[in-house]
Amino acid sequence: MSTPADTALPAAPHLNRRFRLQWEEAQQSFVLLYPEGMVRLNRPAAEILKRCDGARNVDAIVASLEHDFNASGLRGDVLGFLAHAQAQGWLA
Repeated sequence: MSTPADTALPAAPHLNRRFRLQWEEAQQSFVLLYPEGMVRLNRPAAEILKRCDGARNVDAIVASLEHDFNASGLRGDVLGFLAHAQAQGWLA
């Protein structure tokens, strides 16, 4: 089933080259670094973005998260976050 968020997202989302995802020891969290600053990510956001490697489509990202965290029904939350990330320019 396709939703508006599905159609706005790249087929295989990956980070915009302006951003770098990395663990920041001082913050004790993953962050997105970019020339103008930094975005501190919560764990779910980091786990989703770690899977945005350009090789996986949205279905594969959701499946990976559901498998790794022994959860189901994550698609809506993942799509919501990916739409937000897309709007922020984090994804390409």
